[in-house]
Amino acid sequence: MILKNRQMIFGKNIFPSDVYNICRESGTERAFTGKYDKFYEKGTYYCHCCGGDHPVFPSESKYNSTTGWPSFWNPINSKNITLTKEKRLLGLLSPRTEVSCSRCGAHLGHVFDDGPKDKTGKRYCINSLALIFVPKDQKPKNFIIYDD
Repeated sequence: MILKNRQMIFGKNIFPSDVYNICRESGTERAFTGKYDKFYEKGTYYCHCCGGDHPVFPSESKYNSTTGWPSFWNPINSKNITLTKEKRLLGLLSPRTEVSCSRCGAHLGHVFDDGPKDKTGKRYCINSLALIFVPKDQKPKNFIIYDD
């Protein structure tokens, strides 16, 4: 099933307003407020907007970047995310690279080149509200039921 063409069904009636703001309007949660900022359980992080069954980051690549957002040095598979260079903001800031879900197009966060040098050198700075965590040895449960 290709969900990317069906983004409109992921509206405000399905998700809480804060999740909708981040995933569909490219918002950002405040630093140090996300539930996965200082969370280090073993398992897999899935895209919230896909319903929780599309893996995006492994817990093995999560680290404490001290930025206030969950940070990872590598995605679970580069095909599971999409990277898009953003335009400069008012000509003042350097362009950022957006990280989105390759399946549904949800905004997850941004990637920067200041991650651990002994790994990939990347810091995938991801909003907690864009993720669903599933502990190791458990299967994800998709909470969205499609009508087709």
